[in-house]
Amino acid sequence: MPQTPLSATIGRATGSPAARRLRAQGHIPGVLYGHGMAPVSLTIERRELRLALSGPAGANTVLDLQVDGRSYPAVVKEMQRHPIRRTVSHIDFLQVNMNEEITVSVPLRLEGEAKAVSAGGGLVDPSVDSIEVTTTPNNMPNEFVVDITNMQLGDIIRLADLPMPSGVTAHGDPEMPIVTILIMAASELVSDATPAEETEGEAGEAGAEGEAAGDAPAAD
Repeated sequence: MPQTPLSATIGRATGSPAARRLRAQGHIPGVLYGHGMAPVSLTIERRELRLALSGPAGANTVLDLQVDGRSYPAVVKEMQRHPIRRTVSHIDFLQVNMNEEITVSVPLRLEGEAKAVSAGGGLVDPSVDSIEVTTTPNNMPNEFVVDITNMQLGDIIRLADLPMPSGVTAHGDPEMPIVTILIMAASELVSDATPAEETEGEAGEAGAEGEAAGDAPAAD
């Protein structure tokens, strides 16, 4: 798998005020560690990170991280995000050996249209949005794709049903649902007109009771 170059700068100041200043200037504080190396504090440009992770592998892109004149094969281990803006506020890079296994989460994507499910009032429910696997960086899949075109009411696709590329091992219970077809309860399919019909019936009964009361002799 080709590596995507990304430049980083070391020697940044630490602490929350310094990190806020960096982010305000379009930089992201981070750290590189792994393979017995001492953790290295670094800074990357937000725009360059966005470009580096814009390929098909996304956050699982294998990077050629260039730090202080040296190159490190690395992957993104963790990205911390702002709770509201969702921008990246800190990033951890893990140095990897291209031939040694690592554990990563690979996105799951559905394709196709389950017409039989829609016609039967069902709903396609992806139970997970990613699959955790162990593999080498060289074998890391960009994504898992599930074709839902032929799914029927009551169908379930489980982890064991998901084909794994050679050299890739999935984590988790093989019986874990990946995609489930939800069947709507009959009470949820009742027409919205039902409450109105009940209201009209109640109004008619109230009117009849009023007419009956009007026929009674007036009290002295």
